[in-house]
Amino acid sequence: MPVLGPLYSVCFARVRLRSHIKVKKLIGMCSSQRRKYSQEHLEKCYEDHRALWESECCKKLPENVNPRAVFACNELDLRDVSVYGFDYDYTLANYEPAVEHLIYELGKNVLVSKYRYPEEIKSLKYNREFAVRGLHYDIEHGLLMKLDQFQQIQQGSIYHGLTPVSQEQVLKTYGGRSLPLHYVEGHLRGDTKMAHLADLFSLPEMCLLSQVAQFFMDHNLQYHSVPLFNDVKAAIASIHPEMHRIVGRNISEYLIKDPDLVTFFQRLKENKKEIFIITNSPFYFVNAGLSYLLGEDWREFFDVVVASAKKPAFFTDSMRPFRELNEEIHTQTWGPVTQLEKGKIYLEGNLKRLQELKGWQGQQVLYFGDHPYSDLADVSLNHGWRTGAILWELDYEIQCLNADDYKRMSGWLMILQSLIESSQDFEDEESRKLIEKWEEERDQLRKKTKELFNPHFGSVFRTHDNPTYFSRRLFRFADIYTSRLSNLNDYSVNHTFYPRRGVLPHEYKSLFV
Repeated sequence: MPVLGPLYSVCFARVRLRSHIKVKKLIGMCSSQRRKYSQEHLEKCYEDHRALWESECCKKLPENVNPRAVFACNELDLRDVSVYGFDYDYTLANYEPAVEHLIYELGKNVLVSKYRYPEEIKSLKYNREFAVRGLHYDIEHGLLMKLDQFQQIQQGSIYHGLTPVSQEQVLKTYGGRSLPLHYVEGHLRGDTKMAHLADLFSLPEMCLLSQVAQFFMDHNLQYHSVPLFNDVKAAIASIHPEMHRIVGRNISEYLIKDPDLVTFFQRLKENKKEIFIITNSPFYFVNAGLSYLLGEDWREFFDVVVASAKKPAFFTDSMRPFRELNEEIHTQTWGPVTQLEKGKIYLEGNLKRLQELKGWQGQQVLYFGDHPYSDLADVSLNHGWRTGAILWELDYEIQCLNADDYKRMSGWLMILQSLIESSQDFEDEESRKLIEKWEEERDQLRKKTKELFNPHFGSVFRTHDNPTYFSRRLFRFADIYTSRLSNLNDYSVNHTFYPRRGVLPHEYKSLFV
């Protein structure tokens, strides 16, 4: 089994371990007899495999994944951590779906009022079930797709507008299923051909972009995908001040309150941990949210508060000084900031100066965010901070993993794949037809298990066989990940997180014999 990260590496280990020896004997019997009894023994192998798996399912399905668990990508000893840092949006604060609807509606109205898109676009409705986080958008071709860790396009998960794109069209457009790394990551060299939509605020943007493209196609209106992408992106970016004002005035309607979050911060303070927040959101917005989540005295928890930080520039640009916010007149002061004091609010700034003023360095800092790039990549790769990712969609993904239908289908899918792999050298026509029938069954199982997560794009974290592009970057930049900060209440502040020992492809047979 490929290494799929902590969430998936042990999902079926117990049941598969019980049945693996029996399965190997069945496959071995088939292989040894293949020349004389190929088709007959292939059919018997399938029947015996199926009966074996169904009997194992009846005994016990795999245990459920704990939705409150903290998953480790890298070993992390919390005894080494004396400083805890946090992003705000989708890290400390989780939002109701109403926020996505609000962003969508505001962005849609800007397209019509400012960019003069057809009035009929106002009738479009946000579909929260369309997209998932971590997709890629090919700006030139106008295609939304899901990529795995090798930049391969997942079959059945590429759309032009709301219209699925066939495998034949994918091959015609790209010449293959795998995209070159320079094409996918051109933005790192200033040549942006693809956009990676890696945060939850991008869900309404993806939906609006796809729906407008479909509207143009349905009405036979000529359009260019590049200006469409730029217009939608600009429209969504422009509405954030208005979104902040609306949400800030109606905070209880848009914010999900976690009653255990206060306990989490109380535990940190009781254990004499230093705490800071660095967020791109304006202070008045953060103040309204944290007052609702943690209470009016929320600043007592934090030793440093930095708003309007403009990440990722905060982590990379050392020429951006801190500015203190004068709360009485709601403007920033002009004088230099020579120390970062508790109870005061700072704007902009940079990581180098933060470390100089506070003396926080390397592995003593654990920083939590929801975005693998703007929150975690720079501090992990360039400054040696330890990192944690907060991924609210894990709750839903684990719910899908724990469903009996998923366990049954996925378990049989893996056994069927092993049977196809071990039997594929039978070359007589009858056997080949039988194996093709198994492959059709495998493809249907792949489709069904994918649709349990999302009917269009499947799981955020995996394709059929591999981690997604998003999850591979997550595993690279995050030492730990979980669905919400308060899950850490289930662990001691001196706990050590150990990553699961993943099974490498060449280790499989040596470990399961």
